[in-house]
Amino acid sequence: MKHVLPCDTLCRERGTKRQNLLSPAAKTRSLIVTNGLCFQKSRWRSCNPVAFRSHTRRDALQILAGGAIAACAPPGARAQAVEIPRRGGRIRVAGFSGSSADTLDPARGALSTDYIRGAMFYDALTELDEALQVQPSLAIAIESDDAIRWTIRLRKGVRFHDGSPLTADDVVFSLLRHLDPRVGSQQKAIARQFGSIRARAADEVELTLVAANVDLPALLSLAPFYIIKNATTDFSRANGTGPFLCQEFSPGIRSVAVRNPDYWRDGQPHLDEIEFFTIADDMARHDALMSGDVDLIGGVNPRLAPLLRQRGLQIMEAPGGAYTDFIMRLDQAPGNNPDFVRGMKYLFNREQMKSAIFRGYAQVGNDQPIAPGFPYFDASLPQTVQDLDRARYHFRRSGLTGSRVPMVCSPAAEGSVEMAILLQHDAPPLGIDLAIQQVPADGYWSNYWMQAPISFGNLNPRPRAEMAFSLSYASDAPWNESRWRNPEFDRLLRAARGERNESLRAEMFAQMQVLVHDGSGVCIPLFLSDIDAFSPRLRGMRPRKTGEFMGFEFARHVWLAS
Repeated sequence: MKHVLPCDTLCRERGTKRQNLLSPAAKTRSLIVTNGLCFQKSRWRSCNPVAFRSHTRRDALQILAGGAIAACAPPGARAQAVEIPRRGGRIRVAGFSGSSADTLDPARGALSTDYIRGAMFYDALTELDEALQVQPSLAIAIESDDAIRWTIRLRKGVRFHDGSPLTADDVVFSLLRHLDPRVGSQQKAIARQFGSIRARAADEVELTLVAANVDLPALLSLAPFYIIKNATTDFSRANGTGPFLCQEFSPGIRSVAVRNPDYWRDGQPHLDEIEFFTIADDMARHDALMSGDVDLIGGVNPRLAPLLRQRGLQIMEAPGGAYTDFIMRLDQAPGNNPDFVRGMKYLFNREQMKSAIFRGYAQVGNDQPIAPGFPYFDASLPQTVQDLDRARYHFRRSGLTGSRVPMVCSPAAEGSVEMAILLQHDAPPLGIDLAIQQVPADGYWSNYWMQAPISFGNLNPRPRAEMAFSLSYASDAPWNESRWRNPEFDRLLRAARGERNESLRAEMFAQMQVLVHDGSGVCIPLFLSDIDAFSPRLRGMRPRKTGEFMGFEFARHVWLAS
């Protein structure tokens, strides 16, 4: 059986060396590492690094018990990772976002609450591990000769919650529906790359892209691409292949998930039942955990983390790629003035925001969306720091000195109100009056975000650079917040999708980061850590770069101590 598995270990042992970024030899070498896959002699092949390491008997037993992840866990979590999971029990979990628009349709999911429920009830064709490498899920192999025409071979013996078997027709339906405008898919920008999709056998799908994209296996791990049963139109309940059955779902109120006794993964899930709901108010959510009314919460306020620790609760920080950004629309004043945009980027005191607003639970950003520690992050890009003299210079050149400039912020965009206050404090000596317009969280995303000339956004981490750029920075991106358009960026993005030479691809993504940093109307001062807090009796929690609640997938992994 051939799996899509990371090949870093194999390539290191074979002594693969990085070629010069623009070397002709780099284009023709026989082994190219590409985002956890191997491209060798024009064939996608798989390699499992576990197979190339020697293991003791104890190691083997841990792997069989699911303990292989201990090697990827941080030191503080290692003791829990090797603990034998206990089966049974019920937990209550509180998220921080939710509304009457909550959905069980994976394609329409837009909030963390949708992703969390999706991970309970559905599976994707692939998944990303803690190192952001592609791993098999419903697909046991995804192969291509040219990164355009792909063959997807499905796992046998998988059943939906209603008992029907997973087939190629279910995959074809699940993927093609993203192209239907009536569905309202949140990933239609990615799905536009799908040219044709057809079933070649009961367990085999052929997916042809409109242009080459070596990242397809990673893209298929996204929550909106969870697989649903063919012809599904009713999402009042979920009928997936996931680890839990949907017992109850009331949008904006709660959901109840119960163990799927026929789940195809051995040993999962551990819990019998999960009640999941939203507590939007910060203090109420933290109080619910401290009082024992809930076992796990997300969206922990950094200011309250010390208090939770004092109460004996566990805090888990996951340095990730989420960010709150400052958006200046380039098609409206004052953002259509390049000097104003540049002056604002020099105004941000990033270190102060990191310490004062987020209590250190963040990494300094550099006005481009790839976070440190993520694939293709360009550490060579000069870091923008607060420079009030340069900011004053650009504000004077803009002709806006003495102007009153409104900026819209809201508690809906994490930390944006506090960021606005700090900016407002530093601006007057430079001749700019930044006027804070604070609006309620309710309706912010539909009425103000990307609508006002200046506003704040708050984006979940994108595990791949191609996703971040395609969704938010390409000229036709659905969430092009500042309305930035750059033909050279678009050309590089198209070229990078199909480039199988890893070194050349990295160079293209580095150039794109420079273009976004220098030209877009978005300022990304910080990448925010995801902070979860939970009862000491809850085990198996481990940080992931892909988001809060273990990249939204905690339900698959956690258990209760005896």
